[in-house]
Amino acid sequence: MIPMVDLKRQYRQLKDEIDRAVQEVLDSAQFILGPNVAGLEEEVAAYNGIPYAVGVANGTDALLMALRACGIGDGDEVITTPFTFIATAEVVAELNAVPVFVDIVPETFNIDPKKIEEKINDRTKAIIPVHLFGHPADMDGIMEIARNYNLLVIEDCAQAFGAEYRGRKVGTFGNCGCFSFFPSKNLACYGDGGMIISGDERIAAAVRMLRNHGSKQRYYHDVLGYNSRLDELQAAIVRVKLKRIDEFNELRRLNADRYCSGITRDDVILPGEEEGAKHVYHQFTLRSSKRDDIAKRLSEEDIASAVYYPVPLHRQRAFARLDVPSGGLAISEIFAGEVLSLPMFPELTEDEIHTICHVINHAV
Repeated sequence: MIPMVDLKRQYRQLKDEIDRAVQEVLDSAQFILGPNVAGLEEEVAAYNGIPYAVGVANGTDALLMALRACGIGDGDEVITTPFTFIATAEVVAELNAVPVFVDIVPETFNIDPKKIEEKINDRTKAIIPVHLFGHPADMDGIMEIARNYNLLVIEDCAQAFGAEYRGRKVGTFGNCGCFSFFPSKNLACYGDGGMIISGDERIAAAVRMLRNHGSKQRYYHDVLGYNSRLDELQAAIVRVKLKRIDEFNELRRLNADRYCSGITRDDVILPGEEEGAKHVYHQFTLRSSKRDDIAKRLSEEDIASAVYYPVPLHRQRAFARLDVPSGGLAISEIFAGEVLSLPMFPELTEDEIHTICHVINHAV
């Protein structure tokens, strides 16, 4: 069996350090907003070259609180992509704001800046680009539009820790960047966890208050907030992995190169890397009109694969009230029927990739 991700392999590699880090937290009995959360915030900020980082309970809360800290609320329109996990748009709707969907660039699966401007009106307040599968969105184009129309930019970096656009880390272009430490992510914990980074002290301060029931001082609450604090045990685990994130991302890139060299079918379109971008391959996602046949053949050989995402957000029942007209999001709809993600993790072996490529090349 070749799984989509094998968390056991990485744990075995890091076992001594992770066990020691967890034991130190248990020995200290500091479980909430302790020194590991503070330490991780400093280290993530330094890694990304940005002043502020705030740990939260998960990536969805990171997006939610980033939007609130930026003042997004009732009736505001937020432009984003329909080709992503629902959390990106879900949090917009949770704040009684309106997600407005813009189609994607075929080469990267990311939002198309050339199609953003036509969706802007006097209710538009922000753009949420998603650095999908680990490939940076076109931040030059997005930031130019944001400046021209005085829009906020909240980067969804849940799948892209360590990715770069023109030499800068993703999450550092907009007003803030939001990360997930879900177990399968490039930088991951062993449960739920998330973080917001920002160059704006006011945003960071607002998130710190929101994550702790709207409180700056214990039992004094300035606003209604959330119980969304990054767990101390999870922070300790992420600190161990952060030391190796560049190494792990380079192994993902090496594995992607091996896939690209090994898959030779004419009816398969492989993922690429745009000029100026550094892809970190949270997923290795190909496209094919024979997607289902390839997936079936892989399954028969005990090789995992997955479809991210089978239903674009504008077609989800949860967003039926938006009444999005057909036609304007055609690329997202077509790709939903073509994309297939293959096993991808740093510890994936060359022999395993060779086997996967062989099965794909000879599938009916």
